[in-house]
Amino acid sequence: MTIDIATIDNIPELNKLINSAYRGDSSRHGWTTEADLLGGIRTNEELLTEEFLQPGASILKYVDNGQIQGCVYLRKNDQRLYLGMFTVSPYHQNKGIGKLLLRAAEVHAIKVKCNSIYMTVISVRHELISWYERHGYVQTGEIVPFPMDNPDFGLPKQQLEMIVLEKIII
Repeated sequence: MTIDIATIDNIPELNKLINSAYRGDSSRHGWTTEADLLGGIRTNEELLTEEFLQPGASILKYVDNGQIQGCVYLRKNDQRLYLGMFTVSPYHQNKGIGKLLLRAAEVHAIKVKCNSIYMTVISVRHELISWYERHGYVQTGEIVPFPMDNPDFGLPKQQLEMIVLEKIII
């Protein structure tokens, strides 16, 4: 098992992993599915490449037995680190991979001289929000509109909004 920084060559495998964990029938094997909230795909190779090439961006990947089983997108934003596309394969959830990736993200934040990590989470994903809170993240009170008319983020099945969670790490 290793956690290290993904390369552009990993984009096809990351794309499959992320979509399998968030949407469609495969996502229902795990507890982090968005399939009941959003249709369509979560991302594609072009969007992942754009995110990957953003200044200050990195994707950490968790690899076991030669397969990427988890990943997390990180982007430095001043003294804060944005965390997104936090993914663990639905077939490998509940094995501690998420905790390891979250800790690796915190180590990365310190390495790039950030004092906090923040993220947006769909507000009705109560179980996921509770998981983050158990790992030290707190709701900031900030609400961000969900991009309801942008199919790049999925096709909403109901009105959605996102909340901001943050963890001070230094």
